[in-house]
Amino acid sequence: MKRIIITTVIATISYIGAFAQNASIEGSIKNTDSTSALANVSVYLDKTNIGTSTNASGNYEIKNVPEGSYTLVVSSIGYITIKKEINVGKSGVTKQDFIMTETISTLLEVTITGGSTGIRDIPGSVHYISPKEIQKFNYTDINRTLRAVPGVNVQEEDGFGLFPSIGLRGTGVERNTKITVMEDGILMAPAPYAAPAAYYFPTMGRIQGVEIIKGSSQIKYGPYTTGGAINLISTQIPTEFSGKISLLGGSFGGRNVHAVVGNSHKNFAYVVETYQQGSNGFKKLDEVDGRGFDRDSGFNKQDYLAKFRINTNADAKIYQSLTFKIGQSIGKINETYLGLTQEDFDINPIRRYAGSQVDQINTTQSQFSLTHKAKFSKSFNITTVAYRTNFSRNWYKLNKVKDSTGTKTKIAELLENPTEFDDAFDILTGTSSTLNDALFVKANNRSYYSQGVQTTFNFNFQTNKITHNIDLGIRVHQDQIDRFQWVDEYAMDNGVMELTKAGIHGTESNRVETANAIATYLQYKLKVGKFTATPGIRYENIIQDRKDFGKTDTERTGSSLSKRSNTVDVFIPGIGLDYRFNNYISTFMGIHKGFSPPGSKDELEPEESINYELGTRYKKNGLSGQTVLFFNNYENLLGADLEAAGGGGTNEQFNGGAVKTKGLEFNLTYDLFYSKSKSAFSMPITVVYTYTDAKFQNNFDSDFEGWGEVSAGDQFPYMANHQFTLILGLEHHKFGLNISGKYMDEMRTAPGQGKILSNEKTDSYFVIDASVNYKLHKNVSLFANATNLTDKVYVVARRPAGLRPGMPRAFNLGLKANF
Repeated sequence: MKRIIITTVIATISYIGAFAQNASIEGSIKNTDSTSALANVSVYLDKTNIGTSTNASGNYEIKNVPEGSYTLVVSSIGYITIKKEINVGKSGVTKQDFIMTETISTLLEVTITGGSTGIRDIPGSVHYISPKEIQKFNYTDINRTLRAVPGVNVQEEDGFGLFPSIGLRGTGVERNTKITVMEDGILMAPAPYAAPAAYYFPTMGRIQGVEIIKGSSQIKYGPYTTGGAINLISTQIPTEFSGKISLLGGSFGGRNVHAVVGNSHKNFAYVVETYQQGSNGFKKLDEVDGRGFDRDSGFNKQDYLAKFRINTNADAKIYQSLTFKIGQSIGKINETYLGLTQEDFDINPIRRYAGSQVDQINTTQSQFSLTHKAKFSKSFNITTVAYRTNFSRNWYKLNKVKDSTGTKTKIAELLENPTEFDDAFDILTGTSSTLNDALFVKANNRSYYSQGVQTTFNFNFQTNKITHNIDLGIRVHQDQIDRFQWVDEYAMDNGVMELTKAGIHGTESNRVETANAIATYLQYKLKVGKFTATPGIRYENIIQDRKDFGKTDTERTGSSLSKRSNTVDVFIPGIGLDYRFNNYISTFMGIHKGFSPPGSKDELEPEESINYELGTRYKKNGLSGQTVLFFNNYENLLGADLEAAGGGGTNEQFNGGAVKTKGLEFNLTYDLFYSKSKSAFSMPITVVYTYTDAKFQNNFDSDFEGWGEVSAGDQFPYMANHQFTLILGLEHHKFGLNISGKYMDEMRTAPGQGKILSNEKTDSYFVIDASVNYKLHKNVSLFANATNLTDKVYVVARRPAGLRPGMPRAFNLGLKANF
C-alpha cells in the first residue's frame, strides 16, 4: 500500500512538473494602422487543440505549450490569415506580435473605403460594416444591417428586406432612387440612369461587407451625388483553399443555405458560391368557407456566383490580373401592394385580403464583369472593368376593383375609403362578384439591361513632405428599361379568384427608355503634415430617349410611335478638408454639389443641391466615434410618380422645387472591458443617433397622388426626425451574445406641418433583436437569432396601398462550418 502511495505522489509531481516546465506564447494583435487593437482574433497551433483568442485589448496568451515546432495561425473574419512557423522551448515565453490586414484593403478595384483602416484617410463621413459585424446577427435584411450607420433613412415594406427603400441624409427613400447602389464598385440598379426605381437589390445574405460613403468624396461614385453611395462587397477569392457552409431554419418556414469554396494558386484563383433563401411568409391570406387560395405569402430566392482570376507572378515587373465574375439571382416572391384598412390592421395586422391571392413577382438577374488590373509600380496602377447586368421582372398584382355598378376604383383609394366603396371592398375581401371583370390584375412586366466600361487611374507620389494622390476615372455607360405590360380580369367566386379574361401583352404599357451616359471624374488628394485637402470634379453627359409604341401597336411596328428626348450636361465639383490633431482625433469638413439625373421629359431639370458637412472622428484605446452636422440645400428636388410610393404609377418625374435638409449624425463604440488586459471577454457597446429635418421651401401642386398640394414649410414625407440604435455585445473565444435595439420616430406619410393626423403617419417603435453563437470546434459553430423579441406591432408604411406591418417576432437556429 505504501509503495502505491509513493508511486502516485511521484507521478503527480512529475505531471505537475511537466506542465510547470511547458512554455507559453503571448503577444498582441493590431490592425494595419498600428493603433487599433483587434479583439476576438483566433490564435492557435495548427493541427492541435491548443489555442485561444485575443481579449478586448488585443492581447492573447497560450499557456502550457509543450516543447516543439509549430505553425501558429492567426485568423479573424474579414482579415487575411497569418501563418508563422515557430519553435517553442521547454519553458519561458515566446513573444509573437502581429499586424493584420483587412481582406478588402488589398482589393481597391472593388472597394470605396479600403476597409476600416482606409476610413481615416477619407475627408468625409464614411462607414464600413465588416464581415465580423455582419455575422454578429446573421442578418439577411439590408434594412437591419444598416442599423449601425447614422444618416440612413429606411422605409420597410415586406419585413424580409427583399424590396428595400433607402435614402441617405434626407434624400427620398423611394426604391433607392436617390442613392448610388453598387456591388464591387459596379452600378447595380437594373437601369441606374433610365429607371433607378427598380426591384433589384443585391442579396444581403451573400454580402461580405458594406460601405456607405457620404459627403464630398462621393462625387467619384455618381450619378447620384446628393445623399451618397452604398457599395456591397461580394465574397472575395480566398488566399488559400477554404470554404464554408451554413444552414439555418426558423420561424415562418424560414430556411437558408449558404455555401462557398475557393482557392488561390500562383497564377490562378477562384471562388464559387450559392445562397438559397426561402420562407412561407408571416402574412395570412383570407379563407372564405374553407376555400382559401392555396398559396402562402412567402418567397424563394436562389443566388449563384463565381469568380475566376488569372494573374502574373506576384513579383512581376508589371503585375497584372484578369478577373471574370458571373452571377445569377432568381426570385419567386408572393408579395403584394395591397395592405389593410386601419380597422382591419387593428384587428389582425398580418392579414392579407383574398383579392391579393394571385399577387406574385418573379425576377431573374444576371451579372457579368471582366476586370483587368495593372500595377506598373507602387505609385501607378490602372483598373478597367467591362460589365453587363440583365434583369427581368413581372410583378403580377391587383390594381383595381370594379363594383356591381361598373365603377372602377384603385386599391389605394379603396382602402382609404372602404365605406364609400363598400361593394368593391366586399369583393376585395372575398365576397362573390356579380361581374366577371371585377378584379383587374396588372402584369407589370419589365426587362432591363445595364452595360458599360469604366477605367480608373491612380497615381501617387511625394515631393519633399507633401504627399500627392490623383484619381482619374471615366465610364461609358448605357442602360434601358422595356415596359411590356397587360391587365388580366378576374371574378371573385366565394373567396377564390377565377381568371375570366387574359389580357393581350403590351396593351397596358408598351414603351422603351434608353440612357446613354459618359461620366468622368478627377480627384486630387494633397497631404501636408496633419492637413489633407481633397478637391475633385465630376462630369456627367446624359442623353435619355423614350419610344412609346402605344397600347394598340403590340407588334411595335411604329404605327403609333411617339418619341421624346432629354439631354443633360453637368459639372459636379466638391472639396473635402481634414485636419488630424494626432493619431486619434481629426476634424473634417466638405462642400459639394448634389445631382440626380432627370428623366426623358425635355422640360425636366436635373435635381441639384449644394451640400455641406462638418464633423470630427476619434479612435483610441477601445473608443471610437464620429459626429457630423450636415446641410443639403436643394435648388430643385425631383419627385417621381411611383406606384410604390402611393402614386399613379406613371413613373414620370416632376420638379419639386426647393427643399432644405439639415441633420446630425452620431455614432460611438466603446469596449467596456478594454482596460481589463487580463480579461478573456470583450463587451463592445455602440450608440447610433440620427436627427433629420427636411422641409419644402415653396408652394406647388405636385400632380402626384402621394404628395398632392405642397406648401412652404411642409415636412418631407417618410422621413423620421429621430432614429436611435443601441447595440451591446459580450464576446468570448467560445461564444458571443449580442443585443440590438432600434428606435424609429413616427413619420408623416404625406407632406404637412404641425401635428400629424392619425391617418397620415406611421408608428414610432422600439424593436429589439438578439443573437447568440457558440463555437463547438474551431471550425464549427452554432448560432441563433431573434428579431422583434417583444413581438411589437407597428405600422411601417401606408403605401403603396393601405397599412403594412413590421416583421413579427421570429427565431432562427443554424450551424456554420468552415474548412
